[in-house]
Amino acid sequence: MGILFCFSFSVALSQDYSISGKVVDANNEPMSFVTILLSKQIVNSGFADPIGTSTDDDGTFILDDLEPGTYKMIASFIGYKTVTLPIELKGNLNLKIITLEEDIESLDQVELVVRKPTFKRSADRLTFNIANTAIAEGNMLQALRSTPGVLVMDGGLSVKGSAPTVYINNRKVQLTADELTQLLESSSANSVKSIEVITNPSARFDAESGTVINIIMSKNIAIGYRGSVFTNYTQGVFPRYQAGTRQSFKNKSIGFTANYSYTKSKINRDTNDEINYFNAAETAIAEVWNSNINRNTWSETHNLNFNFDWFINEHNTLSLSNSMLFLPYFKYVIDNGTTIQDASNNFLSRFTADNNVNDEKYNIGLDLNFNHHFKNGASLVLNGHYTTYDYDRTQDVISNFFDSNNQFTNASAFNTIANQSTEIITSNLDYSTSISENSELEAGLKFSNVKTESSINQFDVDLTTGANTLDVSNSDVFNYDEYVYAGYSNYSLDTDAWSLSLGIRAEQTNIDAFSVATNSTNTQDYLEWFPNASIQYTFSDNFAMYANYKRSLTRPNYTALNPFNFFINENTVVTGNPGLVPTFLDHYVFGISFLELFTFEAYYQNYDGSILEVPRQNNSTNILEYTSINLDKTVDFGFDFAVDFYPTDRWNVYAVTSFYNITEETKINNNFVKLDQWANYSILSNNISFLEDSSLNVNLDLTWVGKSLQGLQTIEDRLFSSLAISKSILKKKAVISLAIEDMFNYQDQRYGTRYLNQFSSNNVDVDSRYVRLGFRYKFGNTTLQTREKELTEDEEKEQNRLNALGNKN
Repeated sequence: MGILFCFSFSVALSQDYSISGKVVDANNEPMSFVTILLSKQIVNSGFADPIGTSTDDDGTFILDDLEPGTYKMIASFIGYKTVTLPIELKGNLNLKIITLEEDIESLDQVELVVRKPTFKRSADRLTFNIANTAIAEGNMLQALRSTPGVLVMDGGLSVKGSAPTVYINNRKVQLTADELTQLLESSSANSVKSIEVITNPSARFDAESGTVINIIMSKNIAIGYRGSVFTNYTQGVFPRYQAGTRQSFKNKSIGFTANYSYTKSKINRDTNDEINYFNAAETAIAEVWNSNINRNTWSETHNLNFNFDWFINEHNTLSLSNSMLFLPYFKYVIDNGTTIQDASNNFLSRFTADNNVNDEKYNIGLDLNFNHHFKNGASLVLNGHYTTYDYDRTQDVISNFFDSNNQFTNASAFNTIANQSTEIITSNLDYSTSISENSELEAGLKFSNVKTESSINQFDVDLTTGANTLDVSNSDVFNYDEYVYAGYSNYSLDTDAWSLSLGIRAEQTNIDAFSVATNSTNTQDYLEWFPNASIQYTFSDNFAMYANYKRSLTRPNYTALNPFNFFINENTVVTGNPGLVPTFLDHYVFGISFLELFTFEAYYQNYDGSILEVPRQNNSTNILEYTSINLDKTVDFGFDFAVDFYPTDRWNVYAVTSFYNITEETKINNNFVKLDQWANYSILSNNISFLEDSSLNVNLDLTWVGKSLQGLQTIEDRLFSSLAISKSILKKKAVISLAIEDMFNYQDQRYGTRYLNQFSSNNVDVDSRYVRLGFRYKFGNTTLQTREKELTEDEEKEQNRLNALGNKN
């Protein structure tokens, strides 16, 4: 019995325990790279030499294989007050939350140099850190052009052939594609911390978020006031101008940040179209229409956004944020000259069409956010959002027609007046809590309502008298009302070996769309479930495997459902399709990463009812109609290979090549169409720092997009190229920058359509080749750049040493 007692006592004394916890700042934001030192008290000898580790990206740490006893733990980070904790260890101890407070006295004496790794790839996303790089001196759209996997084409965004949903600080941007482009072009990138391309969003994101671009804005963590002013001059075909300012203030109770920019631009665009119209039997080409189209766009844009945080106490924060986009002046002029020939290139006739359009629009969004952190580490977030949007458009079109002898025969003209007002209301409740030190559960509810009222009136103009007559057939009023009710739950687990995320989201959609002209209502009412899963297993530091699955949808927006006919000229029209139904997407990914440098992925995407705008030529009326349709089936699968490495400690290289196949199938007028195309997508991105203080930064990006298929059209090869250079001056209070886009003049878009009775080509010379000069000046409390720093070489060695100590002990 005594022997058994002694054995049990010996086992108890040799029991290994652990200490874990999470370090956050005063705003409850996780702090990475915080040094954790632990010393054991030795009787009559003080404390033993410390062992140590540092916090991960989420602020967590763990020290294990510890013996029972009395310890002293120190948590420290430059610019923050050191926390010392006495610990009596009798078992596994979770310290929960450790809060570090800013050391105001030391902040003014600290300058941290940011050299963060440019790219970070994980199982469900790629994070592109642009803070303190040459890319940050441009606008947000230019920054997205340099983001791997993101294509900016003709003003729109594309990730693997589909339009992504854009979020800013995890909040969905409630803008149309054109408005989003205007917002990004008029917003400076120097306030952006990073850009996340999330290919497998969790259930917390809307079901429409098949792929997400999340723009993370930098936060001001320095006590006091900071500000900056900037200006850019861009020379493309025509000059463009931009100027703006960023202002921020913070103390222990409040934080405020405001950004304003003004942009004035003139953009050129040249297009050459060729349409081969067939005869009545559709057996041979009857006429060939060649159009040379020049469009110039003038615009003035005001962009304002602000964020106000009230730190009520250590557990509660109330935030109010605003975004405003105002275009008091937006005008484009289209000069169109069309020549009509027969199949033997004999001249038949020609016409000109001049189109003048003037827009005025604004978009104002407000967010109210309440964040409560419970003492056990759980959090509750309540958000309310409101958007009001309004635009007015006037259009004047005049056409002149000439006969086979090139003699003037007649002219026609029409005017249109269009307007639209939209209100968007959303509210959501999100709750997250830790189930264990390695797992977390999220759940939430969301409600959204979109209401829009739009109208268009077209008037035929008598060129002799100037009288306007309403064209009833091309006038309408359209009302759209959409309600979405959603709920979700997501479980995540993160250990040394396993990373797991499982989620489910349910969305109930109710839509009523009413056209006054046709006296018809399009009603949609459906409940759908959207699961997602992500799993990764890390075999070692040099090898990991992961797999993802997500189901998502794309609802036809009110613009596409709108049955209006908007005539660009008498032979080209953009029309809505009230019969559109949602698209459902199933997305599968399998990947491996090895040697901490390489990643290989295989993916498969199946679209049911993909919504695409396609050109349709009417061979009877010789009218080209652009309309959105549902394809029956679209399949996209491919293989990606990526490498991310540092040839030197100042030079980062990211390269990826992707080979993929797209197949599109649908029925058009009871005829089956199936098209498929293999393509290649390759990226080479270089980020280099020069000079001893890393004050000269260079970014060179090359993106190759081979011949591909999209919307029943083939798109020819393109090469996207950009060079950005920035230099800090005036004791790092100012930055001058130079950027060159489309250096090889190979970003123009060349489309081809050839199936059934459709035979056309379209070459677009976009105003993408330019040189931009920029200047930015910072003032106020500029000495502390950011807490989220990358380590210098010496600091990195010390960090590795501490990590090794933590793992050993």
